[in-house]
Amino acid sequence: MFHPAIQPSFQDNVDFENAERGLVASLDTCLVRSKDGQMVWNNEDYNFLQGDCPSTGLFEVTHGVYQVRGFDISNMTLVEGKTGVIVLDVLASTECAAAALGFYRSHRGDRSVKAVIYSHSHYDHFGGAQGVLSEAAEKQHEVPIIAPAGFMDAVLKENIVAGPAMRRRAVFMFGGSLPIGPKAHVGCGLGMAASIGTTIVVPPNDTIDATGDERIIDGVRLVFQMVPETEAPCEINVFFPDQCAVYIAECATHTMHNVITLRGAQVRDAKKWSKHLDETLDLYGHASDVILSGHHWPTWGHENIVKFISDQRDLYGYMHDQTVRLMNQGMSGIEIAEELQLPPSLQQEWYAGEYYGCLSQNVKGIYQRYMTWFDGNPANLWKHPPKEEGKRYVDCMGGVHAVLEKAKEFADKGDLRFAATLLDHVVAAEPSNEQGQQQLAAVYERLGFGAENAVWRNFYLTAAQELGSKRKGAPQSVIAINPQSNVEDWFDALSLQIDGPKACNMSVQTIVINIPDEQTTWTLTLRNGTLTYRSKAFGTALRSDSADFTVTLSKNEVYDMIAKGNLDAVKETGEGNIEIVVNLLHLCDIV
Repeated sequence: MFHPAIQPSFQDNVDFENAERGLVASLDTCLVRSKDGQMVWNNEDYNFLQGDCPSTGLFEVTHGVYQVRGFDISNMTLVEGKTGVIVLDVLASTECAAAALGFYRSHRGDRSVKAVIYSHSHYDHFGGAQGVLSEAAEKQHEVPIIAPAGFMDAVLKENIVAGPAMRRRAVFMFGGSLPIGPKAHVGCGLGMAASIGTTIVVPPNDTIDATGDERIIDGVRLVFQMVPETEAPCEINVFFPDQCAVYIAECATHTMHNVITLRGAQVRDAKKWSKHLDETLDLYGHASDVILSGHHWPTWGHENIVKFISDQRDLYGYMHDQTVRLMNQGMSGIEIAEELQLPPSLQQEWYAGEYYGCLSQNVKGIYQRYMTWFDGNPANLWKHPPKEEGKRYVDCMGGVHAVLEKAKEFADKGDLRFAATLLDHVVAAEPSNEQGQQQLAAVYERLGFGAENAVWRNFYLTAAQELGSKRKGAPQSVIAINPQSNVEDWFDALSLQIDGPKACNMSVQTIVINIPDEQTTWTLTLRNGTLTYRSKAFGTALRSDSADFTVTLSKNEVYDMIAKGNLDAVKETGEGNIEIVVNLLHLCDIV
């Protein structure tokens, strides 16, 4: 970003040509609406980018393999069998998935869906499943829905613990509140934007457990490679031997990807990522005529494929190994991020560009994975929070007016980074200071306009927008409870919402919940402001006279109680003081 930028050669037009190769039909007006008329996807918003931008529409990748691109942030890939079609990754929303499949069928015939494959556990690859599955097929499990082992656990857990905080960060990362236009939102790096329609996870009914697992569906042979802990906690690549094509999910795209994502998630393992790519190269690189993924465009030709996978492998390997080398020499993550540059051979490749992922943040993420947040400097062990620190900095520098003047000088000289630091202290110390807000917003705008990385641009411009509006979006604190999770996950979510300072003043309280359809009995104990819970075989938990409240509920009734605050069934079958349950839900802001 602020180190010497990656400089791909404009003489290299291969990616530009590949982005258009195989175009069957373009959808000039790409509008997708929900049943109630809400706009889910509007590609026309990006008409200001007309010119050299890739087309939106249906592409033939190779014989029998097609992709629909530009209907969402991700691609839908369709592999034709004897009578139907296999759908790989079903976009982010039901509406866009249905539109994409419909567009494919309008050019290739009304082929029935013979299987759905989720490559990994991010919603833009599974959220639109209901758009390609008939209701009957979904209920009766007529269609194989294939995913890597651990898929549902990863889907349901990745966003539960920090879900509210992640959702707010995602607004900044993807620029969801920005208007679309040259001075605001122009894309996300992986695609233009994620659709905002109906997102539902349809659980898989067939799991892939090991590399080399095979399936034959509608005459099509599929060979799977397990690639966990790369771009997602669980992920698979798919090789199609008869088509000489390898679907590489999101392990290799035409951008540097995130080792650490600004929306929030656990740091990914760049070393394993590199090793899995090397395995892909060894298993399928020389056997493939084309490599394609859930974002961007394919790469054709043996030599090009081998180079592409090799370079992507080396990209993540180099970031990891050199960060660790410099870390072991005593440098901090911030220092490494300022010094480390990619090899010139990678800097000149378009697919190593920092359009989505970023070398600076990835280096800091790798450092964090091994060394935690702490940089080893004792001065940073016990820093004041931003407001108190800001007050002291402003005082030391001669007051708000002096800091604003100094910030302007740095901004005028082009040192926007330090100008932002100074102004951030002012706004932290005096949140209502309008001049500070305006100057900081102006600096953020300049930083955003200068950022090639779409995510950094969106973060800067969203922050500028928020400062300009003189308001902050209300933080969402309620954790979403998914009805398809297991009971323990529900209680996990409940425990994370307990208002500890209020609860710690209460006496010990115990609730026993019998769940006949699960054949389990749960004991919940609130003690020292902490909710603990354990399960045993049905009817073998605490004696009812040892509990403050005992109740028998179906799993659905437990969900209604926790997610909706519905106590109808609790009142019918409960024994003891029901206020115990009411108080628990109140401590979680559910009732």
